[in-house]
Amino acid sequence: MAVTSTKPYVAVPRDLVQNFNGKQIVYVCWDHHMLFATPLMLVVEPGMLLGDMLENVVKPLIGPDPDSAAVDLTQVAWMKSGQPWVPDLGVSLAANGIVHKEQLRFSTPGLNSLLAA
Repeated sequence: MAVTSTKPYVAVPRDLVQNFNGKQIVYVCWDHHMLFATPLMLVVEPGMLLGDMLENVVKPLIGPDPDSAAVDLTQVAWMKSGQPWVPDLGVSLAANGIVHKEQLRFSTPGLNSLLAA
């Protein structure tokens, strides 16, 4: 349906990186695990080590999935910006090229207890 405005409409996005006080949004998605309907949205510091984010933030969040105990986040297949990616867990998010509102996806072949048919 078309909308007619009586005056110019100026959209002001509120999720710009400068509005997060030195932090950024990172989305993390566990492919083929339907317990999580959407990617996890994390607000983290760009200087945080990627390995620390995975161990201390992502791992507890995926804990409710029955397969989570068998996941080794250092050995999963990663995608970044829709492309296969090999992260360096010992350096920061920024050093890994992870920017504001980046989506990281990981898959765990063989672990699919909640895979949709």
